Amino acid sequence: MILILSSIIVLLLINFLLIIFLKRLNQESKNESTYVNISVVIAAKNEQENIAALFTHLKNLDYPEEKFEVIIVDDNSIDGTLSSLNKNIGSLNNFYVYENEQENDVGKRGALSLAISKSNHEYILITDADCFPERDWLKACSNKFARDYDLIFGVAPFYQHKNLVNRVSCFENLRNAILSFSMASINLSYTAAARNFGFTKKLFDTLGGYSNTKETISGDDDLLLREAVKKNMKIGTVTNRNSFIYSETKKTFSEYFQQRARHTQTSFYYLVRHQLLLGIWHLLNISFVLSPLMIFINPLYGVLFPLKIILDLLTVKFSQKKFGYKFSVFEIFYLQIFYEFFLIVHFFNARFTKVKWKQ
Repeated sequence: MILILSSIIVLLLINFLLIIFLKRLNQESKNESTYVNISVVIAAKNEQENIAALFTHLKNLDYPEEKFEVIIVDDNSIDGTLSSLNKNIGSLNNFYVYENEQENDVGKRGALSLAISKSNHEYILITDADCFPERDWLKACSNKFARDYDLIFGVAPFYQHKNLVNRVSCFENLRNAILSFSMASINLSYTAAARNFGFTKKLFDTLGGYSNTKETISGDDDLLLREAVKKNMKIGTVTNRNSFIYSETKKTFSEYFQQRARHTQTSFYYLVRHQLLLGIWHLLNISFVLSPLMIFINPLYGVLFPLKIILDLLTVKFSQKKFGYKFSVFEIFYLQIFYEFFLIVHFFNARFTKVKWKQ
């Protein structure tokens, strides 16, 4: 009885705090007008089909042309990425293309390091070649940098479609965003999306670049964030509307599970305090989903599952718009169950299967 009541109180308290923390994030998002010099850095590997759309979005950014540059590195592509880059760059004076000829760096760290070394500005923003920034992305990030933040990260939702893989991916992205941005609001940053991620060159040099982040083929973002946390760097979030970075989800469950395995593998190298907090949170939620199996021990266990679903509905309904999503009540119900179940699948995939990098 005491265990059940304690679990209910903890879950109620945590969900209440999540909503309070997210309200604090909204209060921090102010429309200012500071324009710092920014270098947008992109590593492109076999992205020929996305280059034209990428350039369209980059050219539509609402920011003075003389205050930013775009540096794209072709990371040993075997399709027509490089030729497409050169074709689209045209007469753009602040866009630059380079080739990464080194193949000994895991993941895309080598390409990003090359791009950063070629950059002319102190403030670095990173996104991916298959991602599409909204018009106010640079303005919102500039405002944050102007407040002396060493590292920042923003909202990176997926485009929503009707197929199941997309719905699962979008909901998972939303739930992860709710948790990560809430944690960041109380100085417990542990993860950030590489497609909406920035830092100062001073921070990058102080941390030794990516030299301490090579435990996994993925994780150049999360592990650099980890190193910044170790050094007590000032870390901020960017949640302004019209500053999101959108991208498409994977098209098949096979691709989805491979991607999530890479990301989950990175979490094995988080700081211990973050692993403990996340472990407790996810185990608590998974136990609530499985609580109906314990009714034969105590009928009160039957209260835990419906209580969790109600809290999930309220939390998602309150916060989904802030992160660029819209789910119906029915979708939240079944996708939340998928989310908890797939957490277990991702863990075992990351721990016991061979994780592949993008080809």
